[in-house]
Amino acid sequence: MITIRAYQETDVAEAMGIWNEVVRDGVAFPQVEELTEREADDFFTSQSYTGVAVDSETDEIVGLYILHPNNVGRCGHICNTSYAVRSGKRGLHIGEQLVKDSLVMGARLGFRLMQFNAVVAANVHALHLYERLGFTQLGRIPKGFLMKDGHYEDIVLLYIEL
Repeated sequence: MITIRAYQETDVAEAMGIWNEVVRDGVAFPQVEELTEREADDFFTSQSYTGVAVDSETDEIVGLYILHPNNVGRCGHICNTSYAVRSGKRGLHIGEQLVKDSLVMGARLGFRLMQFNAVVAANVHALHLYERLGFTQLGRIPKGFLMKDGHYEDIVLLYIEL
């Protein structure tokens, strides 16, 4: 069983490993540099909320998400999130649990909308999940994401009311 809870400092090594794995894959996150343990803890604690998905049988962290404002001031009611699932645990609906939890947490923190600025169009599983959960596609930016292998993929913008 998977439970989602708030990030704690003792989670840093596992959370950093999962985050850096997605960065290394080079097909979803815009970052190119991996986080050090100190940078990772600063990064995860600086978010409005970081949630970690824990396998209750093994106590292993199997995924996480970060949630933060998408903008400031008059647009500060819109949040943004990023999700990461350990590669050996993908396809087990952990990402779906993370997304659903982030929607609840975003609303709980007072955000009114969630917006995704750059979902890589080749990430069809994520796009299908977001559509199924009620996200609305705003548009597509041609060749907006540089893939690790050097070619460009479109990015898709989506939002949902919380």
